[in-house]
Amino acid sequence: MADDSHKGTASFISEMGVLKRVARTGWWFTGNKAPESVAEHSFRVGVIGSVLAMVESVDPAWVALMCLFHDSQETRVGAIPHIGRKYIKAAPNQEVTADQVANAHPAVRTGVQSAVDEYEAGETPEAIVARDADKLECLVQAVEYREQAYSLTQNWIDTSLASLKTPSAKALADAALSMDSLQWQQNFLP
Repeated sequence: MADDSHKGTASFISEMGVLKRVARTGWWFTGNKAPESVAEHSFRVGVIGSVLAMVESVDPAWVALMCLFHDSQETRVGAIPHIGRKYIKAAPNQEVTADQVANAHPAVRTGVQSAVDEYEAGETPEAIVARDADKLECLVQAVEYREQAYSLTQNWIDTSLASLKTPSAKALADAALSMDSLQWQQNFLP
């Protein structure tokens, strides 16, 4: 029989599933009526974070964990576009996370909260890489949406590019901007 902390942990896992249905609403401004979900974004942020961490010689597993949970609070507050943040004051992400994991197993509570706290503080080399991964994923997604004829993506590209801090994130952004998103197929097609 499951104890209360296992039920709390199972509840947290179920809540994270909601991220598969939460749209990244900022893309609506480009005319995209069916943008990526928060879960889709977070998955690629984790991949990018791992890659950047390897290149930057920091802990890729810890960076991936921070990336995985960086937007987990959006199950409770939604994906508020940057322009909306002027008008809507949501609780800090650390506070939302504390509520999300309050009934989880103590190790889960500590691990998830630590990842979110470090990400939000943005001070450690791993947190800087994780935050770069978030911005780089936005840039890559904007390039892909631009290729799909959503022409109003340049602002997302410009602001994401300007936010990057690590040399590897800047280099990857330059590479992403210099090729189309299906370039990877050229390695395997005749």
